[in-house]
Amino acid sequence: MCGRYAVTLPPEAMREAFAYREQPNFPPRYNIAPTQPVPVVRLDEGRRQFILMRWGFIPGWVKDPKDYPLVINVRSESASEKPSFRAALTRRRCLMPADGFYEWHRLGEGRQQENRPYLFRRPDRGIFAFAALWETWHSQDGSEIDTVAIVTGPANGQMAAIHHRSPVVVPPEAFDAWLDPSAEPAAVQSLMRPPPDDFFEMFRLGAGVNKVANDGPAVQEPFDPASEPAPAPKPAMRSRRGGPDDAQGSLF
Repeated sequence: MCGRYAVTLPPEAMREAFAYREQPNFPPRYNIAPTQPVPVVRLDEGRRQFILMRWGFIPGWVKDPKDYPLVINVRSESASEKPSFRAALTRRRCLMPADGFYEWHRLGEGRQQENRPYLFRRPDRGIFAFAALWETWHSQDGSEIDTVAIVTGPANGQMAAIHHRSPVVVPPEAFDAWLDPSAEPAAVQSLMRPPPDDFFEMFRLGAGVNKVANDGPAVQEPFDPASEPAPAPKPAMRSRRGGPDDAQGSLF
């Protein structure tokens, strides 16, 4: 899954890459998390539009969002079969600009489990686009919330070492096809594939990115082994006489 990402490039760079009319101004975000407002590019009256949406998809039929799970990712393999996503996949596809995202590598089990964060980004630090689906949820009091989720698929060879799922990335030459609500289902399906193995570079990060409140450049600094706390020393085993063991241990 993809549960945290970054948009750090200037607004002008994003506007140039996605060719929308609006001229938004926003600060760099290094640690975007679910339920926060996120930049989205969609088609509006035949032209690309920049809009902020809540990251967390809510189908139109939901009466109370509190009773519906937080959906930040939609599986590409089953989206066309699920009533929650079928209409959005057909008519409400969009792009979520990003220039990096994070995945956690889970090691060990139980109390010994360790989650190591990794950053994935373009080698040239450029911007790219997640494939996404959007929906406008209407509350009973008449208010509206535009919501969005990232489409994911099986991980490519590079990412599989860290996580079994990968965001679907739409290449610039396919932006129009992905956004076109009249596109044939087969054409849309062909776009929902993992990026090539060499599309991203990846490296391990420190623990700073784990906290949503940390939203500055420091969260993307590479992991420094020297910053890890030293393991606690094991208590010395004692012999039957009560003194410290010699090299042969306490069995003798």
